[in-house]
Amino acid sequence: MERINTLNQYYKQLFGEKVYKLSLDGGFTCPNRDGTLGTRGCIFCSAGGSGDFAADRRLSISEQIIVAKELFSCKSVGRKYIAYFQAFTNTYAPLSHLQKLYEEALAPEEIVGIAIGTRPDCVFDETFSLLEKINQRKPVFLELGLQTIHEQSANFIRRGYQLPVFETAVLKSHQAGLNTVVHIILSLPGESRQDIFETIAYLNRLPIDGIKLSMLHILKGTDLADYYDKHPFPVYEFEEYVELVIDCLERLRPDIVIHRLTGDGPAGLLIVPDWSRNKRAVLNQIHKRMKERNTWQGRKEI
Repeated sequence: MERINTLNQYYKQLFGEKVYKLSLDGGFTCPNRDGTLGTRGCIFCSAGGSGDFAADRRLSISEQIIVAKELFSCKSVGRKYIAYFQAFTNTYAPLSHLQKLYEEALAPEEIVGIAIGTRPDCVFDETFSLLEKINQRKPVFLELGLQTIHEQSANFIRRGYQLPVFETAVLKSHQAGLNTVVHIILSLPGESRQDIFETIAYLNRLPIDGIKLSMLHILKGTDLADYYDKHPFPVYEFEEYVELVIDCLERLRPDIVIHRLTGDGPAGLLIVPDWSRNKRAVLNQIHKRMKERNTWQGRKEI
């Protein structure tokens, strides 16, 4: 996708070759689950804490890396990896424990960087100091879950923090020299296309480095599934989502690296959208539509 700044291109520029992410589970929990803010998690979050594709948390980090690497053993190119702490809130623990886990993940020579998924209200000053030091040796990608800038939607999904908390975390991450990646959901109930474009415009004004776009997955066993069963709401169809993604990309600051354009919920848990099961088909269609558009101008204003 030559029209956008893709993660694959960025990795090749930074590391000189193809790089793969190894999804790890550090055994963390979340303030939305341990009783600090709540016990049910975000409304869309599965029992795996968005880490359903991560390695088995019963294994050590070193063991998880070995297992995760096996998934890429058939690949003909690339033998470098990013250690990706994906499940739950991966800065939500005492500093000494965080340092132990991160250092274990970074020990193998083939691990060239670390990605840490977390909440912006769970990254403290001492954590930023630790990550800043690690970043001097190997790149640190700090992935912050925003989902939306709109308060009504944030309350509905039980995000649990106010927007200024996110903005403060982004600024501190930037000051620490970290690579800041933001997660947003494009299909939250009640949000219009204009609402989504406002979230994009807001992020354009912040010193972020990357973004992950995703549709809303409704998964079995979540409170969102119960809500959807009792109060059905419209979910984007395949073509609608493709066009929306491209509209977002046209409005996004062109230097921002695109880490994700779609997502694939666990097959055994996914209720809707069913079309999201075929991630490759979604990506191919986005690429095709981008080529077909004669109006592509890069960033657009709201």
